[in-house]
Amino acid sequence: MPEQPNIAAVRDYLLDLQDRLTQALEAEDGSVRCQEDAWERPEGGGGRTRVLQEGTLFERGGINFSHVQGAHLPPTATARRPELAGRAFQALGVSLVVHPRNPYVPTSHANVRFFVAEQADAAPVWWFGGGFDLTPYYGFAEDAVHWHRVARAACLPFGAEVYPRLKRQCDEYFFLRHRQEPRGIGGLFFDDLDAGGFARCFDFLKSVGDHYLPAYLPIVQRRKGLPWGERERAFQKYRRGRYVEFNLVYDRGTLFGLQSGGRTESILMSLPPEVSWRYDWHPAPGTPEAELYERFLVPRDWLAGEA
Repeated sequence: MPEQPNIAAVRDYLLDLQDRLTQALEAEDGSVRCQEDAWERPEGGGGRTRVLQEGTLFERGGINFSHVQGAHLPPTATARRPELAGRAFQALGVSLVVHPRNPYVPTSHANVRFFVAEQADAAPVWWFGGGFDLTPYYGFAEDAVHWHRVARAACLPFGAEVYPRLKRQCDEYFFLRHRQEPRGIGGLFFDDLDAGGFARCFDFLKSVGDHYLPAYLPIVQRRKGLPWGERERAFQKYRRGRYVEFNLVYDRGTLFGLQSGGRTESILMSLPPEVSWRYDWHPAPGTPEAELYERFLVPRDWLAGEA
């Protein structure tokens, strides 16, 4: 008999992860606490939205938990798995986005999620997804290497081939096709994970979730004291526009949430509070802004040569 998914265990882990992420980010900022909204979805389920706003360090951060049910999987979930159309579903996840105030501190995103598609006369179909990725405004090779080392460490117990594959998937997923540029320097991305059985896949999800803070906080601590001015702030707002474009045009989680009748305020908390667009703007050659495009927003193996 196939191994059955333990939805209660996934839920317990995700709630604990949300608590740990909240406590760590509140402590790192030190000036504000998260506003929490518990919400219910008329079609079934609900969640806890936690938003950190107007902090000294974090201009906006969101750490969301949701567990929703529905009678029919929405189109975003069945586009790549049409055989599941018409099934009822449960979707659980924690999603985090952090938009720092200092332009030298990168924006970061993490998500871990679990889906179950159910039908009365068939076994449940389940899968995990998630990952984390980094979006710097000013590039530092030291930070990129650290980020990817921790990403690799999250994957290594599950096979040496896992990190290169998930890094490539991340680079491919977080790519703005209409701009022909990546959103940031990547990290990990996986979806439709069910190979190896529930227990092994769940262990992998937990490893990814547990490695986010060790990947991000050392970078925050290195960069949060760097002085910045209007030039850096203007470039940060410009690059944040790319973040908005990706989330509203391509992001599966955003589209799934909107199509499944999720809580709009919680779904769109991922967007930065202040953004700008400029017509046909390009950075001047030889500037730190140009370096971001030339050295960081390009396909790159940040761990090349490392064992």
